[in-house]
Amino acid sequence: MAEWLEQIQAQFELNFISDDRWRYVVDGLSVTLKVTFFAVILGIIIGVCIAIIRSTFEKNKGEMPFGFNKVVLYLLNGMGQIYLTVIRGTPVVVQLMIMYYIIFASSNNKVLVAVLAFGINSGAYVAEIVRSGIMSVDDGQFEAGRSLGFNYVQTMRYIIIPQAFKNVLPALANEFIVLLKETSVAGYVALQDLTKAGDIIRSRTFAPFLPLVGIALIYLVMVMFFTWLVGKLERRLRNSER
Repeated sequence: MAEWLEQIQAQFELNFISDDRWRYVVDGLSVTLKVTFFAVILGIIIGVCIAIIRSTFEKNKGEMPFGFNKVVLYLLNGMGQIYLTVIRGTPVVVQLMIMYYIIFASSNNKVLVAVLAFGINSGAYVAEIVRSGIMSVDDGQFEAGRSLGFNYVQTMRYIIIPQAFKNVLPALANEFIVLLKETSVAGYVALQDLTKAGDIIRSRTFAPFLPLVGIALIYLVMVMFFTWLVGKLERRLRNSER
């Protein structure tokens, strides 16, 4: 047992202490959190816009008279459906590589490319989450908005969207956790995120066990922490409904 502990200690010093290799982990963690945070914000913006368009189309397509507004709504809804089909039907790794090697081939800002790729990917899933939240709000809420003198946009802004967000907030928080793990493929475009940091250390020390297990444990701790926060949020929302 003592010999095994000495070997682990020696491996730890080799992989993380020698040559300040722990800096790779710290820098990689910073990049991972930065990409995740801004990708979530971008995904929410895109997702909410797509969700509003699609839910507006589903609720009003039978009532709107034919005209310019209906044609525009049909076009926007069609574009939204194409976006959802393409993004949800292709792997995020392929989207990331297309974004880096084709669309932004002349850019050296790998963090920005990763944020755009993961944000656009997340937006497709956020759109369906928010749309389901909007569609779950009782139609009587629209009638209540009209009785208060609100038009459709005002009703969505002041009555429907706040209720929908309350319903889907735990699901959005879980999307953040999923996105945090999905960013581990950013190394495909040579972005030095947390996973890439472990790979760099492994390539320097030729000892794969501790770097990879250490990185896995860091992801596990982060996921457990955010899962705890989500659970706390869900309990608070349930208590506020009583």
